[in-house]
Amino acid sequence: MSAIFITDFDGTLLTDDRRIRGRDLDTLAGLRAAGVITVIATGRSFYSFRRALKHMEIGPEDLPLDYLIFSTGAGIMVWPGRQLIRSCSLPKDGVLEIAACFDRIGFDYMIHKAIPDTSYFLFKFTSGDNPDFVRRMAMYSDFGTPLEAGSTIYEQSTEVLAIVPGGLPWEQLDALRRELSGFSVIPATSPLDHKSSWIEVFPSGVSKSASAQWLARHLGVGRGMVTAVGNDYNDEDLLAWAGQGFLMDNSPDALKKKFLCSGANNECGVSLAAKAAGLLN
Repeated sequence: MSAIFITDFDGTLLTDDRRIRGRDLDTLAGLRAAGVITVIATGRSFYSFRRALKHMEIGPEDLPLDYLIFSTGAGIMVWPGRQLIRSCSLPKDGVLEIAACFDRIGFDYMIHKAIPDTSYFLFKFTSGDNPDFVRRMAMYSDFGTPLEAGSTIYEQSTEVLAIVPGGLPWEQLDALRRELSGFSVIPATSPLDHKSSWIEVFPSGVSKSASAQWLARHLGVGRGMVTAVGNDYNDEDLLAWAGQGFLMDNSPDALKKKFLCSGANNECGVSLAAKAAGLLN
């Protein structure tokens, strides 16, 4: 039976200076040569992922990858040829429910258009003090539109993303999940300032683990033959679901109590995980 190797992107495969080490690229190529299916599961949109590759001057054909899970599981793509094989979206009434909740709490948030146009977003910025939010808006300044009274909400959206300065206490996250129980509420540490909380709300059932499970079934690979590597809270469900789950040393301490650590992202932790899993000599 085939095996699947899934790695997160930011903070896992990517170093702190946003590069992929040659050894890790060689590891992915070696896994593919050995018949292992290679997958990247990222919180980035497809547009953001492509932009990261361009920044590193890595052509799509130079990335030893079989599948891309993106937008925290909302989309799955066959990498050679970039063929979309699965996508999920929020209907307008769901977005309005989430937005009303965020408005009441006072979150700054973005509503991202449905795949494949996820880079486009509506935003509501009312706090006046959220550097991480401002930085993300500046990165995608060509795609954002203010959400104002009378604005037209997209008919379908990929997600609603709130950025919370300084992080969101777990008890508040639990309360938010109870209030938005009809959706998938996934926390992540900001990849920009590494302090703020990003609270992503997707259709019910969307997550990295759900997409990995869908892909494994699609390929006829059992859960026990799946190895996953990650570094943050949005990887937790994936690492728990996989037959073998490995965590980067540069992960939050709360996660280190739950998973085996395989090395840091700056020290080719992905390669060390592949070796620890017995997939490569």
